[in-house]
Amino acid sequence: MSTTNITKEEVLEAFQFRHATKEFDATKHLSDDEINFILKTAHLSPSSFGFEPWHFVVVQDKELREALKPLAWGAPLKLDTASHFILGLSMKSPMTKWDSEYINHMMKDVKQLPEDVIEMYSKFYREFQERDFNLDTDKKLFDWASKQTYIALGNMMTAAALVGIDSCPIEGFHEEKLEKLLQDKFDVDTTKYGLSYMVAFGYRKEEPARAKSRRNFKDIVSWK
Repeated sequence: MSTTNITKEEVLEAFQFRHATKEFDATKHLSDDEINFILKTAHLSPSSFGFEPWHFVVVQDKELREALKPLAWGAPLKLDTASHFILGLSMKSPMTKWDSEYINHMMKDVKQLPEDVIEMYSKFYREFQERDFNLDTDKKLFDWASKQTYIALGNMMTAAALVGIDSCPIEGFHEEKLEKLLQDKFDVDTTKYGLSYMVAFGYRKEEPARAKSRRNFKDIVSWK
């Protein structure tokens, strides 16, 4: 692996550059190479146990974007102007429970673990769900999967900022109503997947009205 030439200062500059873009320049579009680069950083993101409990739907169809608007109060302007609009889906309990077909597929076919290792790994994963984190309801399991999907979101937005692409994460939507829309219009099996967030990518129409504000660094870090 070759070492990167990017400096720490350049990384921090990208974090300063990134902001929640409320309106994009509708005349500017990401290339296929650019959006695939962003999506590949999601693909390569870490997840608990490496089980990748996510799926990403890139919504470019204008009619589907229009269908999202009434149920996503935080998204209309982004849906109109963003180059690319992505739905971050997380797996529900039928996919992520320790004894599910998907988990067995991940261990056997994707990770290609030997049978004895699968048996050990499965036991460990069951104990994690039932004892360590008490993931004993569908809601708890979905929230746990969402935590993993948010890691991919952060990586996508950071990668975009590093190459000068803007983004905006969106949680402003009606979860129950949107889930029905996903089932009816997006061919999403909502017994297996739920919507965790939306995120828009493109190029800002104008610079932010004010500088980035954060709490004092000393207030968020403790050393023991």
